[in-house]
Amino acid sequence: MPMSFQLKFSPQDVVDADWVNEQFAKSAGFDAHTCKVVWRKKSLDARGRAPFFLITADVYVTGELLEAELGYRLKSVEKASPVHIIGAGPAGLFCALELIELGLKPIVLERGKAVKERRRDLAIMNREKVVNPDSNYCFGEGGAGTYSDGKLYTRSNKRGPVQKVLQCLVDHGAPDSILYDAHPHIGTNKLPQLVEGIRETIVAHGGEIRFETRVDGLVMESDRIVGLRLNGGAIEKVDKVVLATGHSARDIFEMLVDANIAIEAKPFAIGVRLEHPQSIIDQIQYKCDDRGEFLPPSSYSLVEQVQGRGVFSFCMCPGGIIAPAATAAGEVVVNGWSPSKRNGNFANSGFVVSVDDRDFNDFNAHGELRALRYQQHWEQLAYQTSGSLSAPAQRMEDFIQGKLSRDLPSNSYIPGLVSAQIGDVLSSAVHTRIRESLVVLGKKMKAFRTNDAILVGIESRTSSPVRIPRHSVTLTHPQILNLFPCGEGAGYAGGIMSAALDGIRVAQAQI
Repeated sequence: MPMSFQLKFSPQDVVDADWVNEQFAKSAGFDAHTCKVVWRKKSLDARGRAPFFLITADVYVTGELLEAELGYRLKSVEKASPVHIIGAGPAGLFCALELIELGLKPIVLERGKAVKERRRDLAIMNREKVVNPDSNYCFGEGGAGTYSDGKLYTRSNKRGPVQKVLQCLVDHGAPDSILYDAHPHIGTNKLPQLVEGIRETIVAHGGEIRFETRVDGLVMESDRIVGLRLNGGAIEKVDKVVLATGHSARDIFEMLVDANIAIEAKPFAIGVRLEHPQSIIDQIQYKCDDRGEFLPPSSYSLVEQVQGRGVFSFCMCPGGIIAPAATAAGEVVVNGWSPSKRNGNFANSGFVVSVDDRDFNDFNAHGELRALRYQQHWEQLAYQTSGSLSAPAQRMEDFIQGKLSRDLPSNSYIPGLVSAQIGDVLSSAVHTRIRESLVVLGKKMKAFRTNDAILVGIESRTSSPVRIPRHSVTLTHPQILNLFPCGEGAGYAGGIMSAALDGIRVAQAQI
């Protein structure tokens, strides 16, 4: 059995991994050349005046068997029974990998394009402010996960094999550090190549991935789906269908309602992207004027209860970029991402308020789609305010004081910002709670409340506004015996890792 140790290191010490390993070897009573040190967890503690890293590692003696890697062991499934997966995001891709390991053939249908072609549409979106409804930050190879910058932190250990997912990502090009970092992260600049690698693995073992293949109709016989209408024309015969479309596939939700297949309105959260200069967040978290070269760009996680509702930060991106996440013309939606080095000048985070049926009253006529219509309403209002993909924005102190900002600071949002009252593009229940929470946080965190920070609207795709019901054991829809709702769009995940784990669960339910 290996010996396990937890040691404390300064930020500059951690740069020299060999030296760190020597300290673990000495703790075990060995020479570094006669043992193997495997890092298990690395976390940063910045609560005191001098930040430090805590590293937990196992020390193996020479010849001792290391724990087996937990990645995929795949075989050819070219002639195996097919399972159709709608959507090539994290849930769909990991469902496909798991199906191959189980001896079934995945056929993945993705409305968007492969990563390389998709990037051209994103460039047009940022530069010319034109949205391709099938190829954008949400739709295309890798789904929204490809451009959510690869945050892999999850509390879902009880829901599936986290280490198996992480090892698979490492096997396809992710850095080894994601196996032990307390808050693992890959980076949007590295994710496209990784996603391509996963696709190549699926295809090499007999699976199929078809791009620019939109599902826009169902062929039903009694309580089963027997065919999928693709791109408005050809019908593909199917046996089992995994629905892993992500949180923005509104046409799929509408298609289910039109087919009298049950879905449910679901609470979600809505608000803004809050952006500070990264230096301000570093000063707050590290309690120094300059974090230096050895500390990473700092982040935060904030939660306040205001008037009986949660107001919280979401998808925090140190050194990151605010990006346009609209999936149709006539709407403004923002999200955030970071490159692998997180070396940008700004730190942004979703800053959102929980909303539920108390907020959806005006949209009750839309039944199960009432939360979705509420979401759409504010996205469209944001577009009407700006007149394009330029996003409405306001300096933080001006927002708190209710004043229109005369000008806006330098920022990371490439399509551009328009000075506006954020209170005009969010409900009073939302913007008043955001305002109150910022006042409270300004008292708790010196320098957080500043007019050098901006609020950019609107952050509305925090999670799916619908849930597609499924049996707790078989994971099939209660009406449709061969339909497996899966991932974030179905209401069972919230991020790359939890979506991947749900894809694995759905695959396992089919054997």
